[in-house]
Amino acid sequence: MNDKWFKEYQYFLEVEKGLAKNTLESYGRDLKSFFSFLNSNNCSNPVNVCRNDIVSYLLHLQKKGRAVSTISRNLASIRSFYHFLIEEQVVKQDPSSNLESPRQEKKLPEILSISEVDLLLSQPNQLEVTGIRDKAMLEVIYATGIRVSEMVSLNKTDINIDSGYLRCIGKGNKERIVPLGKVAIKNIFYYLEKSRPKLVKTDGEEAFFVNHHGKRLTRQGFWKIIKKYAQLADIKRKITPHTLRHSFATHLLENGADLRSVQEMLGHADISTTQIYTHITRKRLRGVYEKSHPRA
Repeated sequence: MNDKWFKEYQYFLEVEKGLAKNTLESYGRDLKSFFSFLNSNNCSNPVNVCRNDIVSYLLHLQKKGRAVSTISRNLASIRSFYHFLIEEQVVKQDPSSNLESPRQEKKLPEILSISEVDLLLSQPNQLEVTGIRDKAMLEVIYATGIRVSEMVSLNKTDINIDSGYLRCIGKGNKERIVPLGKVAIKNIFYYLEKSRPKLVKTDGEEAFFVNHHGKRLTRQGFWKIIKKYAQLADIKRKITPHTLRHSFATHLLENGADLRSVQEMLGHADISTTQIYTHITRKRLRGVYEKSHPRA
């Protein structure tokens, strides 16, 4: 494999496009898998790839039982790489052009009912310093809909209790300001007063939410936390770190919020991404109608 253009491409994504670390890693994994396939089929230089090579790779993924979403993502990564090579005038023709992504059904994200959210958020033991922190984190995510990666990246200077807003850096290094509710503000204040000073080991720690070592909490750490409270609450449906974000958006729309405002709060670049939540609300309304109307 010719590493030169792969490294140039990664630099382009990181510095010029400003993509998040997780996105960069995803692109890297997909392309390395593609290059490995090329090597095993006697094509060591991705610059010499033709359309049939890409089709063969996609069929290879299909035979291995990869999900439609995984195959589509791999094709998107390959397309992005060759668009870069075209711009750099490394190749004259794009071998990925006119290749259609496999069609996939849009999966509606799992959300919690308002009563389930209340149950989940009531689980942390506020007699413990970690329980106070956990309660504040859960309230912040449900109040703002920020991503877990955005929450764990928060610094002390990113939250303004007096004005009731927080500042976060989302995908593509884009900054947005999101309002905080009264309940979230109350729990943030309690965390700052009763918990964070006991968890932090050094005065210079900038991270807002910290683990028991006094260092910045990780996404994996939060995943373990929310999974624990879901088990304690005996919530049977599948819980992921994004569940409260999905619930935040759906509950806003169900209570009359307009789609553009929800898009802005979620930090979606394209409103079509936000529209998935309107499908959820319609589906839930249909369920209520069929259950409640005498002639449904």
